Amino acid sequence: MNKPVQPMSSLSLKLPKADRSIETYRLAASRTFPAKLEGPLNRIAFSAVHTVADPFADNDPWLSAAVDWDKTIAFREHVWDLGLGVAEAMDTAQRGMGLDWPTSLELITRSVAAAKRRNALVFSGAGTDHLAVEDARSLDDVIRAYEEQVSAVEKVGGRIIMMASRALAKLGRNADDYAKVYDRVLSQVREPVIIHWLGDIFDPALAGYWGTRDLDKAMDIAVAIINANAAKVDGVKVSLLDKQREIDMRRRLDKRIKMYTGDDFNYAELIAGDEEGFSHALLGIFDAIAPAASYALSRLAVGDEAGFHDVLGPTVPLSRHIFKAPTRFYKTGVVFMAYLNGHQDHFTMVGGQESARSMLHLAELFRLADQAGLLANPELATQRMKTVLATHGFES
Repeated sequence: MNKPVQPMSSLSLKLPKADRSIETYRLAASRTFPAKLEGPLNRIAFSAVHTVADPFADNDPWLSAAVDWDKTIAFREHVWDLGLGVAEAMDTAQRGMGLDWPTSLELITRSVAAAKRRNALVFSGAGTDHLAVEDARSLDDVIRAYEEQVSAVEKVGGRIIMMASRALAKLGRNADDYAKVYDRVLSQVREPVIIHWLGDIFDPALAGYWGTRDLDKAMDIAVAIINANAAKVDGVKVSLLDKQREIDMRRRLDKRIKMYTGDDFNYAELIAGDEEGFSHALLGIFDAIAPAASYALSRLAVGDEAGFHDVLGPTVPLSRHIFKAPTRFYKTGVVFMAYLNGHQDHFTMVGGQESARSMLHLAELFRLADQAGLLANPELATQRMKTVLATHGFES
């Protein structure tokens, strides 16, 4: 059960503030969530999970990824124990932002095998990132790239998340272009897929996706293509950080198609839903808050909506901070949370992305995580925060 909030008055540390002052921050709260799911859920919830870097590898992090496979799979097992699905090799794993396609396929292969051993849920990203955007000359190039990755994922027994394509964003001019690509690829998949609409707030190279920068027109095109392929689509993940657009799209989708919220700003209310429906979840923030998310969803499943909001509501300020602009750097906060909570022994990232956020950003993340009761072991988290502060020249 979720324990009451308890004061942590004995724990404190010095944290920097935006005005260049230093405050003695005293930890405010601690909540303990179950380590495993108790009872079924009435929402499908995927955590888009990160990849654990190998800090001992002799590589150039900006140029090649070195993965700690044991820690990476162990984190997925942690997520599965909590009753959440794994969305594998997505942007949270730094796909296309440090993690190339060959490494992504190895990650997918290992993750699918681990999931099958325990009958756990995993869907994996298939895109076109092995096709350099400058080498994409035609829509047929994009189709072949999608086909290659879909085939590779299906060959190892995986289910597909059809990721947005930078090459298609470059070449696709209108609805017909996008329909040609999606219709062709979807006609060949073995099992229904999840379509991922990733906004340019997450990846600037995807500006103008669906053939237009007008989001109203883009929505019309996306809905038409997806509904026309309803038999091949399990659901849609929308990552626009626009609550009303997600609700509008959810209401327009074919009734067979699920909506998976990708809104890391408004997920609590979107999952709770309204009288006309609700969203399932496929969220990067669920990597950082998996125990709280699992427990909140279990409360919702038994009709305790107040309990759901009591647990999940306080996590939203943390998520909005982690996903603040430039949003594409949110992975740094997600991995920092994994470090604070003991899921890895270092704060090193694929691509050297541990440097993508400032010390002030990380200090505020620590405060917000504490206030939401998300530090699993406050003593460990405090010590690790002090270590990071010291490496940046702050006395603690």
